[in-house]
Amino acid sequence: GIDITEQAEAERALQVREAELSAILNAAVDAIITISEDGIIQGLNPAAVRMFGYDAAELIGQNVRVLMSETDRNQHDGYLKRYLATGKKRIIGAGREVEARRKDGTTFPVHLSVSDVTLPDRRIFTGVLHDLTQRRASEEQLRQAMKMEAIGQLTGGIAHDFNNLLTVITGNLEMLQARLADDEQARELAAQAQEAADLGADLTGRLLAFGRRQPLAPKSTNLNALVLDMTEILRRTLGETIQISSVLASDLQQARVDPGQLQNALLNLAINARDAMLEGGVLTIETANAELDHDYANLHPDAVAGHYVRLSVSDTGTGMSREVQERALEPFFTTKVTGSGTGLGLSMVYGFTKQSDGHLMLYSEPGKGTTVNLYLPSLLAAEKPAPASAPLTQEAKGRGESILVVEDDPRVRGISVSRLEQLGYQVLEAEDAHGALEVLAGAPKIDLLFTDIVMPGGMSGRDLAREVLARDPQVKVVYTTGFADSAALGAEGHLQDGDNLLRKPYKTADLARKLREVLDA
Repeated sequence: GIDITEQAEAERALQVREAELSAILNAAVDAIITISEDGIIQGLNPAAVRMFGYDAAELIGQNVRVLMSETDRNQHDGYLKRYLATGKKRIIGAGREVEARRKDGTTFPVHLSVSDVTLPDRRIFTGVLHDLTQRRASEEQLRQAMKMEAIGQLTGGIAHDFNNLLTVITGNLEMLQARLADDEQARELAAQAQEAADLGADLTGRLLAFGRRQPLAPKSTNLNALVLDMTEILRRTLGETIQISSVLASDLQQARVDPGQLQNALLNLAINARDAMLEGGVLTIETANAELDHDYANLHPDAVAGHYVRLSVSDTGTGMSREVQERALEPFFTTKVTGSGTGLGLSMVYGFTKQSDGHLMLYSEPGKGTTVNLYLPSLLAAEKPAPASAPLTQEAKGRGESILVVEDDPRVRGISVSRLEQLGYQVLEAEDAHGALEVLAGAPKIDLLFTDIVMPGGMSGRDLAREVLARDPQVKVVYTTGFADSAALGAEGHLQDGDNLLRKPYKTADLARKLREVLDA
C-alpha cells in the first residue's frame, strides 16, 4: 500500500505546483506564450489574450508568426532555424525589441525574452513579451520637452538683448518727438518709427513668454469671472460667424496665476481657434477642477502630479495632423500663409503655462477640431485678492527727489538718466550693484533706487535692494527688467508681494506714473 500513498502524495504535490504556476501565469502583466520547436503556439496567459486581442482558442495550434510584424516574421524563422541547427543564441536568454501585431492588424513595440526547455520527447520555447508603447511615448515626450527647453533659452536670451535695444530706440524717439514740434512731416516719421518700436516690443514680449522669461505676478484668480469678463472682447474679436459657448464649473477652486497674462493667453487661443474655423463654428471655453495623477506625470515629463484648475478652449475647426501637433508649440512654426501670422501664439501660451507651474495639453483631430487644455495650479484655500490700484490720470513729474539708476547696458542707462532728469528728478548712476554701493558710500541720501534685476558681477538688483534697505529702510525701490529668470525674480520668476516692476521697453509716461505711485505710497 506504500506505493499508492507515495503516488497520491506525488500527484497532490504536482497539483499544488500546477496551481501555483497557473496563478503566476494568470497574474503576470506581461504576455507569456509557449511554442513548439516548429513555432506552433502551445499555450498563452490572459495577459497575452488582452495584449493581442485574440481568444486563446484562436491562437493555440497557430504559428507564432501570426503575432509578428512583416519584418520580424522573416527574422524569427531565421533565428529559430539557426538556433536549432547550431545552438547559437540570438534571442534566447538575451532579450530584444521587436514589433508585434494585434488581431486588428495594428503593430506595437514589445521587449521579447525567450527561454527554452528540453523535455525527453520534445523541446518547448517560452516567450515573455513586455509592451513598450508607454515607455516609447514617455521618451518622445521627454525629447520634445528638452527640445522646447533649449529653444526657449535661446529665444529668451535673444529677446532680452533685443529689449535693451528697443528701450534705447523708444527713449530717443520720444525725446526727438518733443523737439520736432514745428516740423509736421518729421513728427509723422518719428511717430511711425515709434509705432514700429512698439510692435517690436510686443514681439519680444511674446518671445519672452515662450522662453518663460517674462516676470509673472501670480495671484488668487477666479477663472470663471475671468472668462465672463473676456467674453465680450472675444465676441468682438471673433466676429459673427463664430458662436461662443461657456461651460463653467460651479464649484471651481481659485487658481494661482497672473490674470493679465492668462487673459492674453485666452485671447491667443481664441484667435487660433477662429483661424481654424474660416467657415464659422463653435468656440467652447470650459473650466473645471482637475487632478493630474502620477501615471499622467510619468507619461508627460513636463507635468507634475497635483491639483489644478483646467481652462479648456475648443474649436470645431480644421484640426491638426499628428505632424503639426508635434511642432505646434515651437516658436515661429505656423501653418498660416507667409505674412499672416508670427507662429508665436501657441508657443507663447505654452511658455506662460510652464512658467506658471502649469501644464499644457493639446488634443486635435483633422476635420474635427482642436482642444487646448491649460492646467493651472489650484489654490485649495483661496487667498483674498489684492485691491486694484486706481490708474493715475495726469503725467506725474518729479519734485526734485534723488534717484539712483543702476543698469549695466550703457545705452539703456543713458536713456533712463535723460528721461528722469527731464521729469524733474536728481539722478545718480551706476553700471552694477558694486558700483551703486560705492556711489552711495560717498553720496547724500537717495529717495529711490531704480535698478535692473539681472546684472553681471554676482549681485542682482534684488541683492542690491536688500543692501540699500539695510542701510536706509526709507528708500523706495523700483525694479526693471527685460526678462526674468528664476534667480532674478525669486522662485520660478514670480514677483514677490509689494515688488514694483517696470517691464522693458517702457514709455516715459509709464516710468513717471510708476515712480510717483511708489514715491507717494
